[in-house]
Parts: sequence; structure tokens; C-alpha cells
Amino acid sequence: MAELKLSDMKDLTRIERIGAHSHIRGLGLDSCLEPRQASEGMVGQISARKGAGVIVKMVQEGKIAGRAVLLAGQPGTGKTAIAMGMAKSIGEETPFACLAGSELFSLEMSKTEALMQAFRKAIGVRIKEENEVIEGEVVEVQIDRPAVSGAASKTGKLTLKTTEMETVYDLGAKMIEGLGKEKVQSGDVIGIDKASGKITKLGRSFTRSREYDAVGAQTKFVQCPDGELQKRKEIVHCVTLHEIDVINSRTQGFLALFTGDTGEIRAEVREQIDTKVAEWREEGKAEIVPGVLFIDEVHMLDIECFSFLNRALENEMSPILVVATNRGITTIRGTNYKSPHGIPIDFLDRLLIISTQPYTEEDIRKILDIRCQEEDVEMSEEARILLTKIGVDTSLRYAINLITASALACQKRKGKIVELEDITRVYELFYDVKRSTQYLMEYQSQYMFNEVQIGDGDGDADASNDAMVS
Repeated sequence: MAELKLSDMKDLTRIERIGAHSHIRGLGLDSCLEPRQASEGMVGQISARKGAGVIVKMVQEGKIAGRAVLLAGQPGTGKTAIAMGMAKSIGEETPFACLAGSELFSLEMSKTEALMQAFRKAIGVRIKEENEVIEGEVVEVQIDRPAVSGAASKTGKLTLKTTEMETVYDLGAKMIEGLGKEKVQSGDVIGIDKASGKITKLGRSFTRSREYDAVGAQTKFVQCPDGELQKRKEIVHCVTLHEIDVINSRTQGFLALFTGDTGEIRAEVREQIDTKVAEWREEGKAEIVPGVLFIDEVHMLDIECFSFLNRALENEMSPILVVATNRGITTIRGTNYKSPHGIPIDFLDRLLIISTQPYTEEDIRKILDIRCQEEDVEMSEEARILLTKIGVDTSLRYAINLITASALACQKRKGKIVELEDITRVYELFYDVKRSTQYLMEYQSQYMFNEVQIGDGDGDADASNDAMVS
């Protein structure tokens, strides 16, 4: 048997997939919304990031709803990265829904229904409710087990205390089971929901912190609760309007959210839900959280979708719409008319337009450094310079794709640091768009169904005959 080398083993705490924008942590702005040159994975695009930061601030303060923002720029200028940065900056409680323009035409529902569901996924409802809970530090847990198994159910007593009082509670079989699941012991601070009987371990009391010489990193120490044991506590649930729609429109209720069987939702159901949410708002039980809906490749939408968006943005409960496109003046899908970015003029007039500029050589170098760090690839200075030059001459995306490929080439020659020769090798193996196009132009006569004509007369016929024979 081969010996197991401990040095080759790694501790795997979590599995991470490295994506195209997995290095983005935010927009890289300071407290005054001024963009740093390189921060939180973002590099360059100073004015675009500053504009996006203003939009994020307005979203967080709830002062902007029913507005739309367009991220416009050439391919590979960081439009999707800015949208991802906005999603990270907004926070977890604010809904952020993503959609590609081409998705609408491959779903098993109408385009307008898919857009409506996307809109309602981006609108959150913060529902408040008051529950009676018992919170205290566990003094003692006594469980009486019957002498003969199965003769009677378990019984017991639970002693809880706060800084002001101490009480003994009788325990039934359900509560004993709950204490066992949470592994509650003397010195833990727990909370018990009176309505459901759910037990939550809040942490360990500071008074017991010296009992053990060593504790795990996950051990949390909290203060012993003060006041009375029984108190009313406000619990906040954050859901989206789409989740409420699905729960109320399907027989299986919230399980439909896991199966993905949402289907088309009737307008009557949505009207009833909107009325109920409005009542909760008036009573102070709920508040609306306008989120963000990001539609990439917005030029793929047709004239019907743009008409729907025009109307939907006028609704009082509508999210902030962020769209992105890399098209210039092109035909509006579903019509014969041309317009900037393939967007109708009346809808374009509603948009705040943020423009992205091509990256400079210095920006490309910084982005490649960040990606090398993200993909855990060590690269020499000469290799980085060559990769930056390739990114300037071809495209940033092509240069980023070469990082992992060059690391594999380095691994094959049993090296630890990616050198110049590894970059050169993968550059020769994998073509960029310019070299691939040039190759096609040279050998187009040998490909089937080519539409570019080289010459006239017999030469073409000979070339097509050669292609048929090959």
C-alpha cells in the first residue's frame, strides 16, 4: 500500500466555486461615497461606481422607488461587476433579483407574467409580530426517567433565572425532547417561544466562562437576562411579495417555493395580497422594502416587454430597476425601428444612464492581480507584464481566462510559480477573437456554408468542390 503523506492533506471547511465576479465584495466606496482606486474587488470606473453608490444610498434610505438606471458601455467594461457590487453594498435584508433578457423567451409562462414575478421578487415586506417568550439562564435541568422503559413518559423540572428572579417549570415529553436536541445544560442562556414551544440556545452565561480551560470558537458568551423571565418580544420576518403570492396561490403552500412550481399567478390573488399588505402597513404591522431588479442584456427584450416595464414602473409598489446593455444604435426587437441601445425612446427617457469606460493598462494589471489572488495562482512579475499586454491587445476576459490555464501548464511541468513560458504556451494553445477571425478568413473556403466571397468565376467553384471533397 502507498503511504499516506499528511503534508498532502488539506483541511476543507467549505467548498467555494470561483466565478467570474466572485472577487467582488462591494462598490469600493468610502463613507462620503467617494470611490477608492482599487477596493472590495472593484478597480477603475470611478464615475460609474460613484453614480452607482448614490443609487445604493437612495435605495437604503427608501427614497427612490419606481426609478430605472441603465448601465451602458462596451463589452468587458465591468457593467455586471458594478451590478454585483450594488447587490453586495445594499445588504441582505434588501431584496435583489437578477434576470437575463433572453430568459423571458424560454420560460413556460408569458413574458409579462415572468417580468411581474421578477418585479415582485424585488419587493420585500418586513412583517412585525409580538410573541411571548421566556428568557433566562438555566440553573438546573432535572429529568425523571421511568424505571421500566415504555411504562410512562419522561417528566422533569427546569429551573431558570434572571438577575431579579428564579422560577421552576415542569417539563413535558415535548419540551424534554427539545432540550435534548439543543443540548441544553446548566449555565446556558435559552429562549422559549410560548406559542410554539420552540427552544433556542442564545449562548453561555458569562458567569460560567471560567469553568473550562478551553472552549470552541463557536461558543458564544452572553449576559444573564435582566427583568422578568416572561416578556413580549418583537420578531421581524422579511419575505418578498412573490413568496407571499406563491404561498397563497398553490395548494401545497410554501412547499411550492422549494419545488419551483410557481406557474402563472392570477391577478385576483395579487390584488388580495396587495390589499392585505396595505392594511398591515396602516396598522403598523408591516413595511415595504423596495429592492433592486437587475436585468442584464436588456436589448434582448421586445417592444411588448418595454411597454410593460413603462407601466410597471408607475406602480406605487415597484422596485428600483437596473438594466445593462453593451449595444449601440440597433433595432428594437419586435419592430423595424432603430434606437440607442435597442431601447425605445419613451422608456430610455425614464432611465438614469451610467456610462462605463474601457479599462486602462494600469486597471487591467490590478484586475489581473486580484483574479490571480482569487484563483490562488502565484505568477512571476514577467508573466504578469505579458498577461497585462495580452489583455490590452485582445480583451480583459481573454486574459482572465488564461490565468487558470497557465497555472495548469505550470503544474504539468512541476513548477510552483507561473512563468513567462507558461503564458506563452497557453496563448499559443487558445486563440482570442482576432486570431480566430484571421484564421477563418484565411481558410474560409474549407469551411461549409461560408458567406464571404474571395473571388469570382471558376476559383469559387473549385474552392467549393474542394470543400465538398474534404
